[in-house]
Amino acid sequence: MIVNNLIELIGHTPMVKLQKITPKSGAEVYVKLEGMNPGGSVKDRAALGMIEAAEKAGTLRPGMKIVEPSSGNTGIALALIGRLKGYDITIIMPDSMSEERRQLITAYGAHLELTPGSKGMQGTIDLALSMQERDANVFIPYQFVNKHNPCKHYETTAEEILADLPKISAFVAGVGTGGTITGVGKRLKEENQEIQIIAVEPEESDVLSGGTPGPHKIQGIGAGFIPEIYRAKYVDDVLTVTTEDALAFAKRLVKTEGLFVGISAAANILATLRLAESYQAGDQLVTIAPDGGEKYLSMGIYA
Repeated sequence: MIVNNLIELIGHTPMVKLQKITPKSGAEVYVKLEGMNPGGSVKDRAALGMIEAAEKAGTLRPGMKIVEPSSGNTGIALALIGRLKGYDITIIMPDSMSEERRQLITAYGAHLELTPGSKGMQGTIDLALSMQERDANVFIPYQFVNKHNPCKHYETTAEEILADLPKISAFVAGVGTGGTITGVGKRLKEENQEIQIIAVEPEESDVLSGGTPGPHKIQGIGAGFIPEIYRAKYVDDVLTVTTEDALAFAKRLVKTEGLFVGISAAANILATLRLAESYQAGDQLVTIAPDGGEKYLSMGIYA
């Protein structure tokens, strides 16, 4: 297969059925491997959707600067896609994110600004908005409010799932911006009103469940607030996973299933396996592995 550039490789990611870590109920768990995108994560989809929509609308023009608050993966995706399209990119990230995420962003030629991890994602958002106030040439995709984030998942991620498994019983996804679960959930509900759409969040920051924000290490989900694009009407339930359980399960996954995935992926898969015990033999449950484990090696969790 020959492509003109890496943008053409975004999407059409494979799904793998768990074979060794399986629910006792006999239900089947499938994992969509979004780390197979060229930027290494599910965020390639949203980044491309937001940039192309802004270009079409004329709000992003040649010579403008793209500035985005990100916990890492959207920043990496924007750094890759934005550079390919010729834009100057600045990513604002909490300093609590992994070293690998920082290095990947700068490797693609983007500028990196760090905010105190204690301020969470809100600290990055505040800085991005202040930069835009000072410079009218700044465009912020703003993944937490941009409707083209969930739209891209509605148009691509959900359609790919339906093409592979048209009769799934449940879809499970962690909530960072809410783009994946909102876009996929909306499309899957259109196809089957009985399907269960399940959100996952860190137990230590269970805001979707009505709790309070708090520090955790499941990077990429649990922003500490309910994102504007998150649509609870498409979500049937919210499950929580502790950081400790997610880290331990990430290690177990790579050693048993050979799945070298990130911490939020481990949280998603663990939550799906727990949920699957309430289903029957042959029922199909799908979850997302937002990225791979290579971005977390410095944390020492896979040894």
